[in-house]
Amino acid sequence: MPRRRLSVSLFRFLLLLATTSTLAHAEDAQPIQPTLLADIDHRPAMSLNGPWHIIVDPYKGGWGAEGKPPGAHGYGADRQPSPDGPLQEYSFVASPTIHVPGDWNTQRPDLFYYEGLLWYERIFDYHPRTHAHTILHVGASNYETHAFVNGVRVCDHVGGFTPFDCEITSAIREGQNSVVIAVDNQRAKEDVPTLKTDWWNYGGLTRDVSVLDVPEQYIDDAWLHLNNDGTIDGEVHVAGEEAGRDVTVRIAELKIDVSAKTDDKGRAHFHLEPAHLERWSPEHPRLYRVEYAAGADRLQDDVGFRTIAVEGDRILLNGKPIFLRGVNIQGEAPFRDGRAYSDADAQTLLGWAKELHCNFVRLAHYPHDERMTRLADRLGILVWSEIPVYWSIDWSNPDTLAVARQQLDAMIHRDHNKASVILWSMSNETPPGPERTAFLRELIAQARKEDPTRLITSAIVTKFHDKTAVLDDPIAPDLDVLGYNEYIGWYMGKPEDAPAYTWEDPLHKPVILSEFGAEAKAGLHGPATRRFTEEYQAAVYQGQFAMFDKMPFLAGLSAWLLMDFRSPTRQLPDIQDGFNRKGLVSDKGVKKQSFSVLQDYYARKQ
Repeated sequence: MPRRRLSVSLFRFLLLLATTSTLAHAEDAQPIQPTLLADIDHRPAMSLNGPWHIIVDPYKGGWGAEGKPPGAHGYGADRQPSPDGPLQEYSFVASPTIHVPGDWNTQRPDLFYYEGLLWYERIFDYHPRTHAHTILHVGASNYETHAFVNGVRVCDHVGGFTPFDCEITSAIREGQNSVVIAVDNQRAKEDVPTLKTDWWNYGGLTRDVSVLDVPEQYIDDAWLHLNNDGTIDGEVHVAGEEAGRDVTVRIAELKIDVSAKTDDKGRAHFHLEPAHLERWSPEHPRLYRVEYAAGADRLQDDVGFRTIAVEGDRILLNGKPIFLRGVNIQGEAPFRDGRAYSDADAQTLLGWAKELHCNFVRLAHYPHDERMTRLADRLGILVWSEIPVYWSIDWSNPDTLAVARQQLDAMIHRDHNKASVILWSMSNETPPGPERTAFLRELIAQARKEDPTRLITSAIVTKFHDKTAVLDDPIAPDLDVLGYNEYIGWYMGKPEDAPAYTWEDPLHKPVILSEFGAEAKAGLHGPATRRFTEEYQAAVYQGQFAMFDKMPFLAGLSAWLLMDFRSPTRQLPDIQDGFNRKGLVSDKGVKKQSFSVLQDYYARKQ
């Protein structure tokens, strides 16, 4: 899409004059924390999706002489070189473009393995409203991100899978504006996740980017949840508001129209008593249009109402036991490489899950694009959502804990009004130890405080004593639901061995076998004893089913996994080729034998 080049040069010249005197002050070394707005996908916004100019910066020269942020006079200033001006060795307007949203790895072959700093730039026209806040919204960027508008640093963010919103009111201008976003996906020990994972380290602006206006006092969080007695409790927070502001909640289909006043922290509390409420469930995913109002701000959402609880070793949905027929999903796009970010991606992935007769998915190993949880609400698919506290991270580092806390908070804030989400997961396959357990307990306490209505879980490596699995991980007493991963027939034993294994649940809690499976290359056939054939993978599933049927406390299953995905740890030539091949479907959408094997089993479990 061609840009308006004639005015860009003049714009950049004016930008240089305006920002030279203010950059050093605006870009001090302290991080500028972003905010989070509720249901931002339901607010009017101007999309910045599309082509962005990029500069690949492996030596971090764009930060200036120090080579690290904040870089007061670096690429964030978005200046245009002039033949008669001072030396400048970059130009966004002359640089190539890639598409946003999207990772950079799969858009340019030379960036496939790139890990480091990359600068994005776009010029856009905007007409900000008066008496309003203007917000730059980023759905996700991996990993460390610094955003500039018209040369002013507006926010900094750490983490690869959660949204953030930058206040840009003082930096935005009437008419033409510049936005520069620096994204660095270099792995580090103290990060969450840490140095090594089993998925591709996709870098870039991987989800939607947009600009929007909200009133001076605006709703930044709204939450309603169903109680066991059929009443609804809720809370609406109004940013920038003191006590006494009227806040209204309307649910026309339930004939609810009530108001409450904010307290001294800007919160308004609600207790609703609806008549004839239809509860949300996989069989009946009923959503109600909810309207919130506070002063000049209006916000709409589509909300389902259900309860979730545990009783002994059972999970109760709306007071009734439910068996979770599930599958794991990585956040990669079907049919094409790269991160999933579109409606079509979500519809394909969750459509396959429905075809399998799933009522449940585990979105591994990080918060997925919000389109997934929105669609799960509409389709009636229950969700396990997880933060990437994965394998062994820097347990004793307080900065690492702070990053994990921030990601947990953002995940809960974004999705705590979605009926589909029933489980917050703190971690995956973390090695037991005092520091690890203390770290996870901090996260569990935070999750319970922020959202006491959902269940807490983690995916734990199953430890076997001979052929007996004893589910006694030190973190298990702190969880509501125990998630255990096991790979009998793949990493241990043979497919036919699985029925001989026994399981003990000394805590008498609900257990989900959160991972099980084997690898197979689509189209590779042979005896069921030959690894990586479709027949071997199917045999592993058949052996697992016989074992599951002898586990009376089993509350659910989550097969690993729906679709093949990229992983740099999977190096077997002509078989893996950089992919984890445990999918029931190939990365190109080809269903393997195990798809129908699991489909038939789940059909019998309905």
